[in-house]
Amino acid sequence: MSKSVVGMIGLGIMGSAMSANLMKDGFTVVGYDVADDCVQAHVKRGGVGVTSIKELARAAEFIFTSLPSVAAFDAVTQGDDGLLAVTGATPIIIETSTLKIGDKQRGHDALQDAGMVMLDCPLSGTGAQARTKDLVVLASGDLASYERTVPVLEGMSRSNHYVGEFGNGSKMKFIANLLVAIHNASTAEALVLGMRAGLKPEDIFKVITDGAGNSRMFEIRGPMMVANDYDDATMKNSVWQKDMHIIAEFARSMDCPTPLFSSTEALYNAAMEQGLEAKDTASICAVMEAMAGLPERK
Repeated sequence: MSKSVVGMIGLGIMGSAMSANLMKDGFTVVGYDVADDCVQAHVKRGGVGVTSIKELARAAEFIFTSLPSVAAFDAVTQGDDGLLAVTGATPIIIETSTLKIGDKQRGHDALQDAGMVMLDCPLSGTGAQARTKDLVVLASGDLASYERTVPVLEGMSRSNHYVGEFGNGSKMKFIANLLVAIHNASTAEALVLGMRAGLKPEDIFKVITDGAGNSRMFEIRGPMMVANDYDDATMKNSVWQKDMHIIAEFARSMDCPTPLFSSTEALYNAAMEQGLEAKDTASICAVMEAMAGLPERK
């Protein structure tokens, strides 16, 4: 039995990795991005490239959207050349971006009026995890539509969880990213303390990953910190700023204190101020090394 044609709008770090895994699982993936080089790279990997969202929507039964900003989301969902302008097609939209719930809801409602279903399905995992199909999908929205998407979700993720009404996926994502921010900072803090005490970073990593203090972020970002190499960014500091702001605003709207999360903001801001905006968020380790007076590693 042939598998569905899947569309991917946004072929950056996450979208390209999801597309690659879907193709490995036997899906045909039609890809679109405003950056032509991303589309060409998708074609080289075996995907189908298109030059418009309309063309993609008419070809695909399921469409992932993986977008960097609310402006991109609005353009894709409600722009003159976006999904709202498509006629004669009713694909299920699997929205994976990290955005404010109100912004997603606006797009959901507009598409619903046009006969399209949008699911709120943020992803738990980094770009590196996306490449190895180690993502967790946090799905929410229309249950029947979610159940139809399960085979597709299984093609690009390790697991998926249905968490209820539209928007609950984003709420779960905010909680997950709050923990990512804290665990990334605690990984850097532990390594810097160890190095300040004269321990080798590679020894710290080896021992801690075998003990009770280990975490997924320690495993994923620890090697980058040990190597002092942040160029292969799985989450750029510049993009992470958006996520930090969204989480902080969400917590304020809930009137809920987040002291540990709030304490990490200064580190990520310092990384931006020090010209590390295009580096991986693990680069806050370099920020903390400088704070600790450690000599710069080459």
